[in-house]
Amino acid sequence: MRRFLTPGWIGLHAIAITLCGAFLGFGWWQYDRAQSGNDRSWAYTFEWPIFAIFVIVMWVKMIRDERSGAAPAPAVLEEPAEDEVKREIIRRQEEEDPALAAYNRYLARLNSETNGTSR
Repeated sequence: MRRFLTPGWIGLHAIAITLCGAFLGFGWWQYDRAQSGNDRSWAYTFEWPIFAIFVIVMWVKMIRDERSGAAPAPAVLEEPAEDEVKREIIRRQEEEDPALAAYNRYLARLNSETNGTSR
């Protein structure tokens, strides 16, 4: 449970509590306006507490994910067998249009020359 007392988590707890309090306060404010005769405020009377419930649900979900050790999605997705995929694409292009395939090889060669000198 100590991991939920780090500065980042304390900030998230504070944001969740603040949002829930604010949303419930806004709902109460709209309820007072609805009681004064503002018919449109009746919808907002129910809408703001729903927002508060959403914050609570997401807060609980984040805590459960942290406890279960669910890893976040990787920042960089690796391409599996990138060279093999490229070779297959080039092979298909050569079958369909040899001129296009030759042009693509030319562009690939220029790209590799440019990348090789800039590194």
